[in-house]
Amino acid sequence: MGLTLANLLTVLRMALIPFFIIAVTDNRSGAALVIFTIAGLTDLLDGIIARMWRQKTALGAILDPLADKLLLTAAFIILCMPDHPKAFPEFTLLNRIPITLTILSISRDVIIALISGVLYMAGGRTSFAPTILGKLTTTVEIVTVVLALLFNWMGVKSEFVLPAFVKISLAFILLSGIHYIYRNTQPSSTPAGGQAGT
Repeated sequence: MGLTLANLLTVLRMALIPFFIIAVTDNRSGAALVIFTIAGLTDLLDGIIARMWRQKTALGAILDPLADKLLLTAAFIILCMPDHPKAFPEFTLLNRIPITLTILSISRDVIIALISGVLYMAGGRTSFAPTILGKLTTTVEIVTVVLALLFNWMGVKSEFVLPAFVKISLAFILLSGIHYIYRNTQPSSTPAGGQAGT
C-alpha cells in the first residue's frame, strides 16, 4: 500500500522543519510562526483524516510521533540558543525557551526510546499504546513554542504567559515520563499491538 493522505501530511510536517529552522535563525519570526503553525495543523489533520477515512497504518504509527519529536526538538533547540552564535552572528531572540526545558524534553524522549528498546529485546514488544498524558504533553509543548514565536513576532517580552507555559510544559514532561515508565514496565501493561506513542 502506498502513502495515504494522512502519511503525506506527516511527511510534509517533517519537510517543513528545515525551513522553520532557517526562518528562526534569519530572525524572520513571522515566517517561523506561520511555518510552525502549518506544521502543527498537519499534525491535527493527519489524525482526523486517519480516523475518519480509516487510514491508520503501521507506517503512520511510526512516522507521526517521529515527526512530532523532530519538530519539537528542532524548535526547542533553536529557541534556546544564545544571541549571536558563531554560526548565526545576526541571530537574536527576545523570548526564548529555557535550556532546562529543552534538556528535560529531549532526555524524556531518549529515556522512552531506551525503555522501548529494552522491552523489545527482552520480550519482543514492538508497539506501545499512546496515553492521554503523552498527547497532552505534546500539545502543551507545541503551544509553548507557538507562544515564544508569537511574542517574538510581536516584539514583546513575555513576563507571565510564556514563563507560565514553560512551567506547565516542565510539569507535563516529568509526569508523562514517569507515567510512561511505570505503565510500560508493569507485568500487566498493555501487550503488543497498540500504536507507538508516548
